This record gives sequence, C-alpha cells and structure tokens, in this order.
Amino acid sequence: MKVTLLAHTPTPEITVAMAAKLCYSAATIDTIHDGLDEEKAAGFVDMLAQIGHESPIEHASFTFGIEGVSRALLAQITRHRIASFSVQSQRYVKEDQFEYVLPPEIEKDKEAKKIYIQAMEKAQEEYDRLAEMLTARHKADMIAAGMDEKTASRNAEKKAIEDARFVLPNACTTKMIVTMNARSLLNFFSHRCCNRAQWEIQEVAIEMYKLCREVAPNLFSHAGPPCIRGKCTEGKMSCGKPDEVRNLFKKLSENK
Repeated sequence: MKVTLLAHTPTPEITVAMAAKLCYSAATIDTIHDGLDEEKAAGFVDMLAQIGHESPIEHASFTFGIEGVSRALLAQITRHRIASFSVQSQRYVKEDQFEYVLPPEIEKDKEAKKIYIQAMEKAQEEYDRLAEMLTARHKADMIAAGMDEKTASRNAEKKAIEDARFVLPNACTTKMIVTMNARSLLNFFSHRCCNRAQWEIQEVAIEMYKLCREVAPNLFSHAGPPCIRGKCTEGKMSCGKPDEVRNLFKKLSENK
C-alpha cells in the first residue's frame, strides 16, 4: 500500500483563514489577505475549531494517489461521498497476473496463506481462460460482420475483459486518485483512523493523516478518532484502548 499527496490548495491554512476573516470582519475581497501570516492564520484555524464553525475549512482541498489497495477498500472509501474519485478500471485495463492484498491475519497462518494464494492463482487462471474464450468468439463475430482483423482483435479483447473481470476477487489491487476538502478529511479521519475501522482503510487513513499534518499542522491538529478529543463514541463496541490510541496520535503529531 502506498499513499502520496499529489496536490493541495496552496497555503491551505491561509486560504481557510481568509474565508474565516471574511465571515467575522468587515474585510473586502481586495484586502482579505492583508496581514495574514502563518501565525495569524493558525489563530483563525484554532478559533474555528473552538466554535465549531466548519464551512470555511472546505476551501482547502487535498488530492491523494492511493495504490496497492484492494477492491474491498474501494467499496469502503467511496462511501465517503463528499469526495472525488478516479479509479483504474477493470473494464478497460486487462489484469495480466493481477496483484493482490494479503491480509495480515492470513499471512500469519501458514496453511491459511497457502489456501489464499491458491485461490488467487485459480482466479487468475479462470480470468485468463474466460478472457481468451470470449475474445476468440467476439473477434470471429466482428470479422464476420465486416471488421478488419486488427480492429476486431483490439475491440474483442476489450469486450471480453468487461465480463471476465467478474471472477476477480476483492483482494485484487487497484489504484485511485482521491480528492477531499479539509472538512471531509476531518470526518474521514474521525471514522477511519479509529481502531474499529477495518485494518486496510485504517492504514490508508493514517498515511493520509500524516501527509496532511505535514502541510497543514494547525488545520489537522485535532484530527483523528473521537477518543483523542474526549470520550470514545463507539459505546459497547469500543476497542477499549483509548490511551493506546491517544499515545499513537501524540507520537504522529510530534513526528510531523
């Protein structure tokens, strides 16, 4: 798994501060930037956090490249609907010897790992067989309909893998580009940095959190699961390790 911060709003904290300043002062658009340095911007960001005014932080956005994650993670991360996603398509990109995610608990067990790898290899075999069979049939049909052989070969494979992909497992890796504004990221970190989150998306969320802290430390100074800001909100489903989680995020913030 690899997470990269591809782009972000230039000077995100000053951008947020300008929005906040416009809300609470008589500043004009022409003068909104005047006097706003990093220290004053941090003050505005802190004020917004204290009073719970979150809309100004939507003006800062962050774009991440995420790769080496499973299609199972894709199903989870796209539930965060106030975000933009671009995902490598299995419909148009043929999975020649697809890579896959190996869950840590399966990797620990020698026999389970063996079964898992065999299942991945079997899926690849069946995918290849289906793609080959369907390509041959589609190609013959296209040539019979008057298409030249080169064009028929290209179009037949594209049509074949559209259906062959149905046998690919959730473990199959994918790549995506994700853009969220800072307000959505705070919500994302609150849910997905929690110990109750599924392990893969928790790892991705923590990597995204660390990258955000590097470029906007004040904006994300209180980011993370609810227990780092107060009481755990998971009730009887709590992991029961709030001190451990708080210590982890303390270390992450110190290593920004």
